[in-house]
Amino acid sequence: MSSAPRFDSSGAHGGGIGGGHATLMASGAIAHPRLVTQSSFSKSMFSSPRLSLVNNNIDGFGAGEMISADAGFEENVRRRRREEEATDSRSGSDNMDGGGGSGDDLDAAVGDNPRKKKRYHRHTPQQIQELEAMFKECPHPDEKQRLELSRRLSLEIKQVKFWFQNRRTQMKTQLERHENTLLRHENEKLRTENMAIREAMRSPICSNCGGPAIIGEISLEEQQLRIENARLKDELDRVCALAGKFVGRPVPVSPPLEEYGGGMMMMERCVYLEMALAAMDELVKMANGEEPLWIGEKLNEEEYSRMFSGGCFGGFVSEASRESALLFLHSSALLDTLMEANRWVEMFPNLIATATTTDVISGGMGGTRNGALQLMHAELQILSPMVPVRQLNFLRFCKQHGEGVWAVVDVSIDPITDTSSPPCRRLPSGCLIHDMPNGYSKVTWVEHSEYDESQIHELYRPLVRSGLGFGARRWIATLQRQSEALATLLSSPSDHSGKYWSFLFFSLFRLRVIMNCFVYIGISADGRRNMVKLAQRMTANFCTGVCASTVYKWNKLNTGNNNVGEDVKVMTRKSVEDPGEPPGTVLSAATSVWVAATAERVFEFLRDERLRSEWDILSNGGPMQEMLHIPKAHHHHHANAVSLLRATSLNPNQSSMLILQETCSDSSGSLVVYAPVDIPAMQVVMNGGDSAYVALLPSGFAVVPAAEDCGGGSLLTVAFQILVNSLPTDKLTVESVETVNNLISCTVQKIKTALRCHELST
Repeated sequence: MSSAPRFDSSGAHGGGIGGGHATLMASGAIAHPRLVTQSSFSKSMFSSPRLSLVNNNIDGFGAGEMISADAGFEENVRRRRREEEATDSRSGSDNMDGGGGSGDDLDAAVGDNPRKKKRYHRHTPQQIQELEAMFKECPHPDEKQRLELSRRLSLEIKQVKFWFQNRRTQMKTQLERHENTLLRHENEKLRTENMAIREAMRSPICSNCGGPAIIGEISLEEQQLRIENARLKDELDRVCALAGKFVGRPVPVSPPLEEYGGGMMMMERCVYLEMALAAMDELVKMANGEEPLWIGEKLNEEEYSRMFSGGCFGGFVSEASRESALLFLHSSALLDTLMEANRWVEMFPNLIATATTTDVISGGMGGTRNGALQLMHAELQILSPMVPVRQLNFLRFCKQHGEGVWAVVDVSIDPITDTSSPPCRRLPSGCLIHDMPNGYSKVTWVEHSEYDESQIHELYRPLVRSGLGFGARRWIATLQRQSEALATLLSSPSDHSGKYWSFLFFSLFRLRVIMNCFVYIGISADGRRNMVKLAQRMTANFCTGVCASTVYKWNKLNTGNNNVGEDVKVMTRKSVEDPGEPPGTVLSAATSVWVAATAERVFEFLRDERLRSEWDILSNGGPMQEMLHIPKAHHHHHANAVSLLRATSLNPNQSSMLILQETCSDSSGSLVVYAPVDIPAMQVVMNGGDSAYVALLPSGFAVVPAAEDCGGGSLLTVAFQILVNSLPTDKLTVESVETVNNLISCTVQKIKTALRCHELST
């Protein structure tokens, strides 16, 4: 119950000062006003040499205590304030019935007998300790928690409720008092500095001779320089304040240049800091936003423009998507992957052709990634020659938003009018990461960009616009597949389990009859890792060849020959001193076509070694046998795996060969990549040797679901890399180009025919 004053109509206490003035009661209540007769008023006024106010008991004053209306009154008021402050500074358990006083007791004191002094109920030390502990854990307990406390501490529910109310009030009061103290100190400091500046302005001193300066002697140019100097100083102070907010510690006005890295100018750094903070704020709102910002999983462009003052660049297309998933990957591992360029590329080889860290603006705080800010360059790709590579220069900023809650955001820094590459701008995009129990994490990915659609082939425009090309669904699907592959490989059986075995085929000699020898060998854990590492290098090489990224110096070949299809991209490059490739002239040819079958059906057909002879000339027309199978997922055992295939020729005059193959599949698309490999080299790899020296040139397929605008089906990309000359100095012949073009055209036709036949048979 509140002890706010009330008016009492009884007029039982003390004398009042005329005309309806109120009399304060001992209970702390204010009585209703009563009129005092003129005679009594005159008598009280003239019978005393000093005007006084009489009250039996005012907030603790004794009965009949006289309070002077001038100095004596002010002294008593000051004394009472000091006592109140001393009372406020005590523990909340000592306020108002021990910090949670009995409301029933107070009601009884006021209601039953207004003259009766207030009774206080003091809690026991054990009760106070329990209440304080609960307050630290939960300052706002619910009804259930209050009931549990009242039972455990033998208190009434009202007492518990009032204790927490008073404790919160006390804490708020203490905080406000502390803030007021800080503001007073700051005000005094500013007042002192202001007085010093005024004094200095009254007595200016010449910087040359040290004597009094004459204002008239300062030239106009010097005055302008001083004004400019003052402006720059203010700007520098603003930059330092912003940098301090970003890094979480004060930044000196004149920091060593090397401390803040890379020779970057402070003003430019300020712009980057502002961009990163604004991008992070936008990403978090986009990741957590609901309607009307997101309608389903589609961005409401009008609401976005209203919230972030954005708008699509004239003539450009906006692409925005959001996707969430639960991953078996801890936030620390994911943050390390995202903030290190090489590991980022390894995690998303089908999406990122190459990435580098241009400059590290901030490495983070306290040995963590919190506050890390870096400038990066990357090339993003869709595995098709019909979609140009997106070259981006962007800021990447990592920030911790709470215990186990992190966010990583990217934002482009290049103007969209840059003509050095196909125009594209990455608006604030990235992921929000929440740690979950048992090593899991929930990841919400947001992708938002603007691009020039005229650079993209009409066949792929619906795919890119829907977000299936560069959107959040593709990033999340790849992250799920890769994290599951990592977990599967780490949980693989030991070297002596005997689960993974391989049959290696050797031709010992050839007359008219071939004697085949099968060697039964157990593959070690190091061998499995080397095989997977080799397959990863093969897949990354394949992806860069399809999209003509800058990883290799591809030269687009203008054949001028009608025999080469207009949608077939032919490129060449020189392979010199690369132990992972055969030396010579490499020819790459790639094309993309629409297929009526679904993406799942096309992938199953291409990865099936029993059907490989229907499209692969390397099979020599004979069946394929899977000699080694390393799964990269607990589920979809055959879909995500590394395999070693053996092709058996029907012609006894042809030798058999080994083919290394990797298959990957997720909701965003599928990959089948393969390359012929040398048998002795594979023996070394499976025995734990270095796989970097195995020379290979990969070929393969990329399959993605076609948009509904295209009538369903799938989009199939076919790409071959072939060594046409063993010497890099040899010139490329027209016959070589026509041979590769015929190969790719024939393969596409065989795949379409085989799929059509299988559809009819089923």
